Amino acid sequence: MIVNREDELEGTDMGVTPEQDHREGQPDANGVVVRGAVGDDLAGVLSVGHRTWLATYEPIAGPEYVAMGLAKWWTSDVVTDSIRKGRTIVATQGDDVVGVATYGPQDDAFVLWKLYVLPGHHGHGIGTRLLEAVVQRALENDQRRITLSYLEGNRQAARFYARHGFVETHRETPGSGLPESVWMVRDLDGARPDSDGARA
Repeated sequence: MIVNREDELEGTDMGVTPEQDHREGQPDANGVVVRGAVGDDLAGVLSVGHRTWLATYEPIAGPEYVAMGLAKWWTSDVVTDSIRKGRTIVATQGDDVVGVATYGPQDDAFVLWKLYVLPGHHGHGIGTRLLEAVVQRALENDQRRITLSYLEGNRQAARFYARHGFVETHRETPGSGLPESVWMVRDLDGARPDSDGARA
C-alpha cells in the first residue's frame, strides 16, 4: 500500500523480543497468527510482495514502476536483511504468509515502509493486526509517531490509514509521470489502533 525507501534505513536494531512474539503469536478465529518474521518466512514474504505489487500498482503507475519496485524492495537480499534486523512482521495462516509489514527508522522518524495483505485475505482484520504490531514496536522503542507514504490513486490505502488515525502531512512529486507520494503521520498516545471491527 505504500511506497518505501528501505534502502535508506539506518542500522538501529528495532527487533522483536520473545515477549512480543508470545503476545502476538495467538491465532484469531480464522487461524491467522501475527508474529515477527523468521528466516523460513523469506519465500512467503517475497510471494506476498510480488502478488500484491502487481495488483496494487500496475493500474496506478504502470508495469515499469512495478518492475522497478520489485527489483529494488522485494529481492531476497533486501527482505532477508529486514528479517534479520527484526523489522518484518508477518501474518500467517497455516504454513502460508498472507500479510507483511515492515518498519524502521529514518532520521528521527519511525516509518512504516510496507503493509500488504493478499487480496484473497482482505476484510478479515489482518491489516489492522499488522498495524497494531507495528504501533507496539514503535511504543516499545520510545517512538511517539509513525510516518508512512502511499501512492496517490491507492484509494484502499488512503481509506485504511485515515480510518486508523493517520493524517496527511505533505506530498512528493517523483516526476516521470508517476503519481504523487502522499505522506501521512499518526501521533501515538500509548493507545492501540481502533479494533472496533475496522477491517483491512
